[in-house]
Amino acid sequence: MAILDHADRVRISQAIRAAEANTAGEIYVVIARAADDYRFVPILWAALVALLAPWPLHVLTDLSVGTILLVQAATFVWIAVAASHPAIRYRIVPSAIAAEAARKAAEGLFVAHGVHQTEARTGILIYVALAERRVEIVADAGINAKVEQAAWDELAGEIVAAARAKALVDGIIAAVRRAGSLLAAHFPHRPDDRNELADRVVEIE
Repeated sequence: MAILDHADRVRISQAIRAAEANTAGEIYVVIARAADDYRFVPILWAALVALLAPWPLHVLTDLSVGTILLVQAATFVWIAVAASHPAIRYRIVPSAIAAEAARKAAEGLFVAHGVHQTEARTGILIYVALAERRVEIVADAGINAKVEQAAWDELAGEIVAAARAKALVDGIIAAVRRAGSLLAAHFPHRPDDRNELADRVVEIE
């Protein structure tokens, strides 16, 4: 099942096209269901709980060592299996791990989609990871020299807020427009400017 419907894809594409009409910058939008699958996270939690579980049993009960070890093994297996379900797995990812995964995914896509290859190094990537509820905005070297990262972080926060209000697409469109204004202030449209990146949203299932 696609992340967006056709109408939303069109709206975002039109917003990108309109934003780029006044700037030599390029805006690229990627929406992913998740930045990572975090297969290791349920194992980590299961190992942690299984490591701690024997102690209260040893101190507070008369169970034999063999029985306690069986409980420990069963605890590990049960938690690992239960926490592997997507509905649970993405909710137990530590915030720092989710943030790092989103950042790495955004930087990888920035390169993979050639956003770093614009002639004047004026491309930005807006990356939305739905499962993590994270937004990363990666700007190329030409932009970083003139626009502080704090400006992009503010835009990212606005998209997250819009998503929480169940208005993700509206938030993305608003961010694209503001990004276009920021870029236009430093990189105005040139007569010989050409569209170097497709004006579309990429969806990663």
